[in-house]
Amino acid sequence: MPTIGRFLLRRLLVAVPVLLGILFLTFMLVRIGDQDPVAMLAGPMADAPMLARIRAELMLDQPLLTQFWAYLGRLVQGDLGMSWQGNAKVTHEIATLLPATLELVTLAVGIGALVGVPLGLHAAERPNGWFDQASRFGSLFGFSLPTYWLGLMAIFIFFYLLGWAPAPMGRVSMMVTPPPVVTGSVLIDSILAGNVEAAWSAASQLVLPVGCFAIVATAPIVKHTRAIAIEVMGSDYIRYARACGFPRRVIRRIALRAALVPVITFVGSEFTSLLAAASLIEFVFSWGGLGHWGLNAILLGDFAAVQGYVLTLAIASVIIFALVDLTVMLLEPRARS
Repeated sequence: MPTIGRFLLRRLLVAVPVLLGILFLTFMLVRIGDQDPVAMLAGPMADAPMLARIRAELMLDQPLLTQFWAYLGRLVQGDLGMSWQGNAKVTHEIATLLPATLELVTLAVGIGALVGVPLGLHAAERPNGWFDQASRFGSLFGFSLPTYWLGLMAIFIFFYLLGWAPAPMGRVSMMVTPPPVVTGSVLIDSILAGNVEAAWSAASQLVLPVGCFAIVATAPIVKHTRAIAIEVMGSDYIRYARACGFPRRVIRRIALRAALVPVITFVGSEFTSLLAAASLIEFVFSWGGLGHWGLNAILLGDFAAVQGYVLTLAIASVIIFALVDLTVMLLEPRARS
């Protein structure tokens, strides 16, 4: 079996028990909390027999392990249950809302990598210089800002005070007809449909949330790239390249090649962490993605939605880390052994 095939098989064998463990913990934690969804579903006028009937329909009167095995049986068939907050299938909600979150996180991490990696490399060329000090201060500033506060300040300044940004009310203006859903991204679907007005509205709606999220993503990338590049810059082969009189751009290219693998690994981990943290930005900007939906599910005690949300994040993390490791195998021959 080829190396990549063996690698994917090992990852699959490891991922299955990990996902089962995450699913079991999530299943138990949402049920031992103080939230009782039965009262919320039945309403304030429900009597005791109605509450008991709803509890029996949802199997909440059964032991927890019995409920878990029943949930696993439905999960194997592709059934994640019904969301109580919207009375819709969890699988349908996830498939509908996930592209919006992926669009937001992918753009933010992409901008963060395009900005953070060159800044970190440049700062590592002269440690403790003025540019290094400025980049360290900027990354510390980005670390310190809470995501929701950054979003609120962006709305206050650019929408309320200056009037430059559109109202933070979703992914497209309410005055614009959205395009037919193809990919789930309003911007891409508008371009595919040739709807210039909707594409412009979707792009303008993306500016503030992506900008805020990109600041959060850039700060750790700058810090991590700088730390890796400083270690690379002190290596023997970089000193030899400088002694040979190579120009700075060649030395920077050699350093980037040596630091590429750990930087890619860190960017992958950053993507997974921001995917889980997208709920706050989505809530502030009324984005209507998977994070916003998952946060509402947690607040309302929607058991099936919370389990589906956590399972989706876990599967996404497994896929992203597998793709990162495959990229490392292609870039670094020593990793193939």
